[in-house]
Amino acid sequence: MPYGYNGKILHVNLTQATWEIEEPDTAWYRTYVGGSALAAYYLLKHLKPGTDPLSPDNVLVFALSAVTGAPVSGFNRYTVAARSPLTGAIGRTEAGGYFGPELKFAGFDAVVIYGRSAKPVYLWIHDGEVEIRDAAAVWGRDNLQTLEILETELNDNRIRVASIGQAGEKMIPIACVQNDLEHYNGRTGMGAVMGSKNLKAVVARGKNRPEMADPEAVKAIRKLHNERIKVHPPNVGLSKVGTTGLIKGLNDTGILPTHNFRDGTFKGADKINADAYHATIFDSAGSCYACSVRCKRRVKFEDEKYPLDIKMGGAEFETVSALGSLCEIDNLPAIARGNQLCNLYGLDSISTGCVVAFAMECFEHGILTTADTGGREITFGNADAMLWLIEEMAAGRGIGKVLSQGVKRAAEEIGKGAEEFAFHIKGQELPLHDGRGKSGMAMGYALAATGAEHVETPHDVAFQGDGVSKLSALGLHDPVNPLTTDMAKARFFAIGQKAWQMNNCYGICNFCSVPIHALTFQQLVDLIRAITGWDTSLYDMIQVSERGTVMQRMFNYREGFGPEDDRVIRRWHEPLPDGPLKGQAIDPIAFRKAIDLYYAISGWDKNGKPTPAKLVELNLGWLLEGEPV
Repeated sequence: MPYGYNGKILHVNLTQATWEIEEPDTAWYRTYVGGSALAAYYLLKHLKPGTDPLSPDNVLVFALSAVTGAPVSGFNRYTVAARSPLTGAIGRTEAGGYFGPELKFAGFDAVVIYGRSAKPVYLWIHDGEVEIRDAAAVWGRDNLQTLEILETELNDNRIRVASIGQAGEKMIPIACVQNDLEHYNGRTGMGAVMGSKNLKAVVARGKNRPEMADPEAVKAIRKLHNERIKVHPPNVGLSKVGTTGLIKGLNDTGILPTHNFRDGTFKGADKINADAYHATIFDSAGSCYACSVRCKRRVKFEDEKYPLDIKMGGAEFETVSALGSLCEIDNLPAIARGNQLCNLYGLDSISTGCVVAFAMECFEHGILTTADTGGREITFGNADAMLWLIEEMAAGRGIGKVLSQGVKRAAEEIGKGAEEFAFHIKGQELPLHDGRGKSGMAMGYALAATGAEHVETPHDVAFQGDGVSKLSALGLHDPVNPLTTDMAKARFFAIGQKAWQMNNCYGICNFCSVPIHALTFQQLVDLIRAITGWDTSLYDMIQVSERGTVMQRMFNYREGFGPEDDRVIRRWHEPLPDGPLKGQAIDPIAFRKAIDLYYAISGWDKNGKPTPAKLVELNLGWLLEGEPV
């Protein structure tokens, strides 16, 4: 019998309103495990190249892992994947919370969804049973209303709901999926894919927790892990202030994205940093399943203009910076209100903030005018303009309809030189870190299969001095300079990326596990063994990680992506105009050489395509069918 997982994959055909259950063997689970690797497997197997992302032929995957739902801090994340309507590349996004474990307890390790329902529906998955139910009562509703209605309809306030808001229903390419009103599969437009399938939500409820192979060993490691979380400095910081602590650190070092990625310091940083956050809008700390870190921020603010509802969660660093420093807005209640609007409507707050900053810079340069905005002044620092634009994007009105397509398509439609200020990688807007101060992270942005992604890669600054020892188990012993782009940086990225992708495949939170946080590599290996009973090793787990990366790369290669797409934005090749790193830039020639070197290190050819030998090494020979070897 399987330990830690169910051994069952649910396949749902919405067009035919049918489903079936697949039961892969142990070797298959050990090969693909879960998360980004498992999702990529199904997309490569069942999705034809060139499929319109918003057509019924797109395949949507909710992927847990073999260890999701284990009673250990951080073992709660899941992946949602499909071909992205924002980028045309593979779309993949992770979230924490309680939904992933609940789906596991409901009897399945993944749900693969095909086709399109003739009318709005939701999936109701409970204790091994599956129902496709009418969603008329919740279609057109925001995420809070959807949760409340479904709790009443199913007569259970302990259901876990992954739903879309009105943005997903309208198939807006930056629409996201949410669960528990404070956990978000934010990137790559997966909410739009759900909307295109007339799928309002996936609802889970389960009471059957899979057995652990060695429950006493799991308990012992969990105890050690939780004790270390209490004293391990990065985890202590997260417990105290969440991710908002990054605002001060990035601003002080000159790499807090400001004024649409032009600057690296923000004059209003003190008004939106962790101290300000906790003095004005913070209410309480939230968490994810079985996690003792409690990094989530919940906010409350009784104000007629910027009301904040504790039910809707609090803005994390990425959103505070996207709607704050990037737009030069220092009004924290307004920023938090913007975040909650994104949550209600189901808009990715990172992309939304980037779109607003893009519009503000277009307005600054006269590319957009009050004639385009119905008389509105959308200037940097204008909090009310930011909130208005969010409403207009969610409603698909006026300039909001144009902007809701993301900066790449919006710039193409606006024209008049707007492309100069539309910053994206592979069509996806950037998370809020400036690569001019950490070029290894910039490589992660450039090489991420999904487009710019901040959890693809090690952030150089964390691995200076003794910090590099966190990666010593993978053979990295020498710290690298965050500001240089050379062969040492290519090696640093190639090794470090495997650690991050490993977490994505096993569905483990980066804020709990290696390489930065409390769980060590050895404890992680021991936990996987104790949960599953597999005689696994760090080498085995790294192979899973690399397999996931390579499958995503193969997906993109067949969709026409190539070396020219592995790049960063032009502003990162321009000197920072101010701050501690004034004059710092990424040299474009050195950066291209580092990318090419990474290809070679990884066993990819000069076009960035994994070689037949690499595919065979990773047990992916099935991807060579029809190709000469």
